[in-house]
Amino acid sequence: MEYQHGGDIYTNSVNLDYSANINPYGLPKRVGEAICHAVEDSSRYPDSQSSALRKKLSEFHGVSEDAIVCGNGAADLIFQVVSAIRPEQALLISPSFLEYEQALHTVSCNITYYDLKKETGFLLNVYELISWIEESRIQFSMIFLCNPNNPTGFAVLKEDMEVFLDYCKSKQIFCVMDECFNEFLDDPHRYSVLESMNEQAFDSVFLLKAFTKIYAMAGIRLGYGICYDRNLLDRIHSLRQPWSVSSLAQAAGEAALSETEYVKETRKLISSEREFLKSQLSSLGFYVYDSMANYIFFQDTRDEAIGKDKLLYHQMLSKKVLIRSCGNYRGLDGTYYRICVKQREENEEFLSILKTILEKGE
Repeated sequence: MEYQHGGDIYTNSVNLDYSANINPYGLPKRVGEAICHAVEDSSRYPDSQSSALRKKLSEFHGVSEDAIVCGNGAADLIFQVVSAIRPEQALLISPSFLEYEQALHTVSCNITYYDLKKETGFLLNVYELISWIEESRIQFSMIFLCNPNNPTGFAVLKEDMEVFLDYCKSKQIFCVMDECFNEFLDDPHRYSVLESMNEQAFDSVFLLKAFTKIYAMAGIRLGYGICYDRNLLDRIHSLRQPWSVSSLAQAAGEAALSETEYVKETRKLISSEREFLKSQLSSLGFYVYDSMANYIFFQDTRDEAIGKDKLLYHQMLSKKVLIRSCGNYRGLDGTYYRICVKQREENEEFLSILKTILEKGE
């Protein structure tokens, strides 16, 4: 089976991995210490309810503890919510995260795509989306929205997203809102609908969050959802594996929530290095989209990027640098790429290799 995501350092010989959007500062020291301490009790079963972690998440976000469910990464929860609702008609934005489609296929759901246009920079306009849904006359039961979107890196303002969620509520469309990359935005609160969620407003929304990216915990696997639909959460709990979140992951999550300074410093670094990389890529002749997250979306428009062996992905891989080809995203081809943002030393090494390839025409 072909690997479809970033971070495939296991089947490729890689020195620099720019395909996975993980915090470049790496795992916080105190989180690592918490994991090591938790190992001592790993002979015990983990708390199947993740009670201590949910309590801390409740305090951290100012939401009801009962509205939180934890999972083995955000991907685990995507499959859980789809399995619990079993939608017959779903709407997906294209291009966007591949896992949504995979989860929907498991319940034989009919999928309709709303294709973002290259001519408008792959930007999502929620008002145009509402008009399109009205014109389609399809009664959707579920929609997935990724904010900021993956792989484009664009984010929709909170006020606009709230208009769309109000519309979804009026049409009885359940919305899964993926905010896993929100913390990397310069001003996360301007784009998150978290503060708007309660039992009256947006109770048909499942807000998806993860420790994976912002705390560099990809190998630990820990995500969580916030939702005020009690019946849905009960169905999820009845379907999920009882020990899907390990005791090590729970300990790591509890420790991570105290790393507020780490997150602030990360945001500063990402903001600065993202602009540096975008500027450098543009100067090298690539078409760079105005990504807002911790990754950059761009296109290689060189004439020689036609033959498969000449695609930038293979050229960089030959130098042991892994980038994310977006050729398996609907609406994109192999000339589109996504790279993560790292620290300056790594970014300069990446750019040096890239410049060498371009100069030699390899």
